[in-house]
Amino acid sequence: MAQEISLADVPSLVGQVLGISNWITVDQQMIDKFADATLDHQFIHVDPERAAAESPFGGTIAHGFLTLSLLSAMNFDCLPKIREQTMGLNYGFDKIRFMSPVRCGTRVRGHFTLSGCRFRGAGMLMTTYDVSVEVENEKKPALTANWITIVQFDPKDRPPEV
Repeated sequence: MAQEISLADVPSLVGQVLGISNWITVDQQMIDKFADATLDHQFIHVDPERAAAESPFGGTIAHGFLTLSLLSAMNFDCLPKIREQTMGLNYGFDKIRFMSPVRCGTRVRGHFTLSGCRFRGAGMLMTTYDVSVEVENEKKPALTANWITIVQFDPKDRPPEV
């Protein structure tokens, strides 16, 4: 995929995989910082010894919301930049499913397929991505989701054909 595309290119890309991110290692330090930020200190996330002894995971696992939040970094890593974009906004998710745990020390990466787009108002493009987070050496993804974002742009840059 090109590093940069124009607004006019986006509709023709619906249905295509637009990017697969680089791998990100989810280590205990990342999990602990997320636990501190969200006040979620459940033992399966922050206590390696207890998680190994009392959980089915063999050790600590990442919070599902930590894995979800990594989509932002994965997005910036692999999706083409839209030349006319002045700002991007996270609009939300239609569906999120946490399919399998992310064990501490494993690597994850995001897969992004553009599943829809539509121009809204004079200077906004709403995009929908089918995303999944792959866990290295695992068959099932950590999560799947339908992610909606908004690309803002100067109305003068709106493609004439839309």
